[in-house]
Amino acid sequence: MSQPSVQAAVSGRLVLLIKSAYWVALLIIAAMAVASFVLLQEMMAAQQRDGALLDMVSTQKALSQRIVFLASAAEAASPNRKPAFVRDLKVATEEFEKNYDLFVDDTDADPTSPARYDPNSIESVLYGKPFHLDYFSVGLAANGRRLTAALEAELDRSYAGANSRKAGGEYTALDPSLANATLSGYSALGQRISAMAERRSQGMLNLHRNLFFATIGVIILVALFIFRPMSNAILRKTHELIDARNSMAFIAVHDGLTGLHNRAFLTDHFDTLIKGAYRRRERLAVVQLDLDRFKQINDTLGHAAGDYVLVATAQRMRESCRASDLCIRLGGDEFVIILNGAGDTEDINMVARRILSRVNQPIVFQGTTILPGASAGIAVYPVDADNAKDLMVHADLALYSAKKLGGGTFSFFSEELRRELDHRKQLEQDMRMAIAEKGFQVFFQPQVSLVDGSIGGVEALVRWKHKTRGMVSPGEFIPVAEKCGLMADIGRIVIAKAVAEAAEWHRAGIGFGRLAVNVSGTELREPDFDAFLFRTLEEAGLPADRLSLEIVESVILDDEKTGIAAKLRHIRSAGVHLELDDFGTGYASLSHVNPNEIDRLKIDRRFVQNIHQNGDNSKIVRAITELARGLGISIVAEGAETEAELDSLLAIGCEQVQGYSVAFPMPQEEARAWLAARAPKKAKLTVVQGNVA
Repeated sequence: MSQPSVQAAVSGRLVLLIKSAYWVALLIIAAMAVASFVLLQEMMAAQQRDGALLDMVSTQKALSQRIVFLASAAEAASPNRKPAFVRDLKVATEEFEKNYDLFVDDTDADPTSPARYDPNSIESVLYGKPFHLDYFSVGLAANGRRLTAALEAELDRSYAGANSRKAGGEYTALDPSLANATLSGYSALGQRISAMAERRSQGMLNLHRNLFFATIGVIILVALFIFRPMSNAILRKTHELIDARNSMAFIAVHDGLTGLHNRAFLTDHFDTLIKGAYRRRERLAVVQLDLDRFKQINDTLGHAAGDYVLVATAQRMRESCRASDLCIRLGGDEFVIILNGAGDTEDINMVARRILSRVNQPIVFQGTTILPGASAGIAVYPVDADNAKDLMVHADLALYSAKKLGGGTFSFFSEELRRELDHRKQLEQDMRMAIAEKGFQVFFQPQVSLVDGSIGGVEALVRWKHKTRGMVSPGEFIPVAEKCGLMADIGRIVIAKAVAEAAEWHRAGIGFGRLAVNVSGTELREPDFDAFLFRTLEEAGLPADRLSLEIVESVILDDEKTGIAAKLRHIRSAGVHLELDDFGTGYASLSHVNPNEIDRLKIDRRFVQNIHQNGDNSKIVRAITELARGLGISIVAEGAETEAELDSLLAIGCEQVQGYSVAFPMPQEEARAWLAARAPKKAKLTVVQGNVA
């Protein structure tokens, strides 16, 4: 498992653990809060129940005294007042008896319970010594009823006899000692209930206090072991998010490799810099810098060396500039320096010399000394342009001029370059019109065998005949087309016309070997290029094996970055051949010369010209020829112009050639006639006699 996966798994488990602990802690706190609430409710209910019992005891005490008082008053009252006292006595007795029964029911008192022996229980007061409150309460109620009945009987006229009254007074008199014992018992019962309520309340208060402290403890533990780590994690993640945001903001306007500002930053701030220079009435210089041999460094030493050179160049640029100047990496090996307050031309000249002198110093990478070399083009505001776009274009033209001088130097934008720019703009506009009108023509140059003169192939070459300027050299318009992104459109026009003409030759039976068409990396990077190619072949009716695509070595070297390799394999698997053009000039590794990927090598014209006089070129061509022959790859030499060169190539073993000595590039009609004239003649049958040939 990869490190990021392990970190993600650990982080996921940690988050799950924190969440689980968080919810468990919340459940514990909630449970304790509920328990605290329940205890509080029970305590309040118990207090209310104890209060009700005490009220009932107080009522019973009062009623017992009232019964005694009413009994005495009823016996001593006059006949006319006696009935009222009897009624009150009867009501008090009934209420006393009823309250006692209710008290027994509420307390669940049981005369058989062992609790009657507990001196702290209610049962001991009701059923135990020394109070026996149940006995005295029942006796007091019974005596009250008997006395009431006797007094009611006395008041009844049907029982008004002296002897009868005397007998009733003897057996119904209320015993005062019974009433006193009842009062004493209820007083003790009230004290007992109060003591029990106090003990119960104190126990509940202690339990509630302990529960409260336990809740506080749990909250503290949660804060220490859950919320604090959680808050620390949140704080850490917040810092990480802030750092990530700051990093993203930095990356958005800085180059990831060199740390310089990037093209996006320049686009956003260039106009602001120009406005500031305008307000201060200062000059602003744009220095566009490009490494002269960066591709060679990448191809020979690898991309790690190229990256190291870019970083070192950026550092040297920063060291050579002032703090107010702005260093930018546009991409690849292209840099821009904005000189604020640039001063006059001499000041800019001095700064440019200092920068190039520092950048052009050797760089040591892993023991290898690298001489990167750099060129620069300079455009000045407001002398050369007054807007960001034109300043960049003018600086780029000045850079191109410096490179034409041999590199390692710098050039200012000039009127001559301005005229070149105007010419280039006009050329670009004319090319766009020619693309819209499909005005580009295709010329064909044959490739023949030096052994038997057979035609091995025909290369399609683009030509442009301008309406007013006549034929425009490919060396003039192709660089401009590549620079302004028109090469892909021109290439498709050439491919469509060349394939259509070759299909006509194929249907007419004219031998031409294979049609070779140059394809640039820009065209191959188009996502639908392979679909376009197959569609063009199908619509024209040309078999795929009659077509070859010529690619330069730089396209192969860029495969791992652009993904062109997979597209080329797809095209080749369909039967289309692949040729490596200008072989020997692009620093390609021999690992790319693979018969499973390449069908033919084309030796560059620089090795062919004057091969009979240059022994080194002869050795190089011989080595390439033997290498190709050993790998089973065919080979063709381009640029052969003299008989001596042809003889040398034949002696070396390079039989297929292409050049002016064989044929010049020809338009369609001439090429068709040239190929038809060299086609093998078919034998004709002549009738001699009868039907016998």
